[in-house]
Amino acid sequence: MKAVRRVIQYTALAAFAFLVSQGKMTLWLGVFAAGLLASFVFGRGYCGYVCPMNAVMRPAAWLSKKLKLQRPDTPKWLMSSVFPWAFIFLTLAMMLGGKRLLQVQLPVLAILLGVAFVVTLFYKPAVFHNRICPFGALLSVSGRFAFSSEGVDESTCVGCKLCEKACTAQAIKVEPVSKKAVITSSLCHQCRACEAVCPTDAIHYGKTIKVK
Repeated sequence: MKAVRRVIQYTALAAFAFLVSQGKMTLWLGVFAAGLLASFVFGRGYCGYVCPMNAVMRPAAWLSKKLKLQRPDTPKWLMSSVFPWAFIFLTLAMMLGGKRLLQVQLPVLAILLGVAFVVTLFYKPAVFHNRICPFGALLSVSGRFAFSSEGVDESTCVGCKLCEKACTAQAIKVEPVSKKAVITSSLCHQCRACEAVCPTDAIHYGKTIKVK
């Protein structure tokens, strides 16, 4: 599954780069719109498999660790839940304003790609996913109501925290009292990384699994 996910991600990144180079960013917005609608049923699969920003964040995170650039804490100015929504309006203003005032189509999506890479050089991927990404803000709402999502079988979970460490979206937390992992579906990218590391096979995708 990991190899398949990477093939899909980098294929999507290549398609994204082609559309941006051709000045057809609106076509990619159509791809996102389809992913947004699908997330009400399948969860945030767009983030886990299709998002080009997620694709460039992986090498950025690897480089950050190699160069020891990554900082452990989220900047205080990003802690507000309002910021990603404000970023949505800023993104729309750049797209519409550039076309109407400057008579050019600003490469807003390409700029976001660069922002994702730079932010991940210095902070954990979850900072961009949960605190900055305008697409992530919208998908966090639809993902909350997803019909299917990753979930934890509490009867077999041993609270080892391996899934928590594997999740780049910080969607999994082991509760201090129950010592059981809980997945927040509004943040979960449905990437299955948690499934791969679970020693007791306690994590599964499906509608019958209790999710938060």
